Amino acid sequence: MATYNKRGYKAPKPEEAKVENEFEEVVDVQDSTTAEVFDALDEKASRTEEWVAKNQKVLLAIVGAIALGTLGYLLYNRFIVEPKEEKAANEIFQAQQYFQQAVDATEKNDSLYNLALKGGEGKLGFIGVAEQYAGTSAGNLANYHAGMAYLNLGDFKSAITYLEKFKSNDAILNPLALGAIGDALAETNKIDDAIVYYKKAAEANNNDFTTPRFLLKAAQLSLAAGKKAEAHALFVEIKEKFETSKEGLNIDAFIAMTE
Repeated sequence: MATYNKRGYKAPKPEEAKVENEFEEVVDVQDSTTAEVFDALDEKASRTEEWVAKNQKVLLAIVGAIALGTLGYLLYNRFIVEPKEEKAANEIFQAQQYFQQAVDATEKNDSLYNLALKGGEGKLGFIGVAEQYAGTSAGNLANYHAGMAYLNLGDFKSAITYLEKFKSNDAILNPLALGAIGDALAETNKIDDAIVYYKKAAEANNNDFTTPRFLLKAAQLSLAAGKKAEAHALFVEIKEKFETSKEGLNIDAFIAMTE
């Protein structure tokens, strides 16, 4: 008996059927894996919820402590730190005026430096501001000015004491404070220590004002101490990096002295 296919019917090729079966199996596996992942996530979420529920009081206490600490910090700054900073700034103003007048005077004026240190016209001097307003910006600045005033008065030990208390990242004041310590040490004949501080001052901030200034001081003091090679290296550094600075104008003569 003859067999035939109905019109329009086409039997699937064995390969196509196989591909479809494989695809169905892959989908089934993926569905199964996805379900497992979601089940695992659900389980973890449930455990997390249980842990949170069990430790709810502890968590609330931690959150409350953080909030209270933040609020306390803000209130402390608003009602303690800021008013103290403002009072300190008002107190130091008169001392700064005395100090500037002493610096600008054509002749050395010890009385003005002493007024700057001890105060006048009902206002504290740098010593008082540094003590009563320690921790404020003005209190820190008072240490710097007190050190400089003592340096000008020739009290080098007190100058070092106050200058060492001054802490700053300012590009100019920080090197100047370190250099002033170097000056005080040099005046007390502590040459090696002075050179160290001059180098620190030169390296504190690389700029055309303080760097060549303290490199030159370190070099000149090294030369005076008989450290010719060290002095030569410092003079050469000034020539190579800061030839156009004030310190670089006659640098060739210094280099020639150390060759």
